[in-house]
Amino acid sequence: MDDCIFCKIVRGDIPCRKVYDDGELLAFHDIHPAAKVHFMLIPKTHMDSLLEAEDSHAPLLGRMLVLAPRLAREQGLNNGFRTVINTGKGGGQEVFHLHIHIIGDDVSPVVG
Repeated sequence: MDDCIFCKIVRGDIPCRKVYDDGELLAFHDIHPAAKVHFMLIPKTHMDSLLEAEDSHAPLLGRMLVLAPRLAREQGLNNGFRTVINTGKGGGQEVFHLHIHIIGDDVSPVVG
């Protein structure tokens, strides 16, 4: 999608502070954080929202949910965090590219 801001971030047209990057997923810090740690995890392939999810997306969505706690711990959220997926206009979604917000204030030093 040419006009999608997250697709522009994936392409490198807009810079971001990366948390994670691989062949199919990208995580980056929110530019308007709601907590000490606030980043988004997105698929690199455009999908507007969970409203478009089908059985074929299960491996990707599962991978996102498994990756979220690992990245949260790497950012110091060892005592827990919130995950938020706003879905559709009625669900408060503002950027129509599927994304998971990972949010937390209880930051402890990263060990290891």
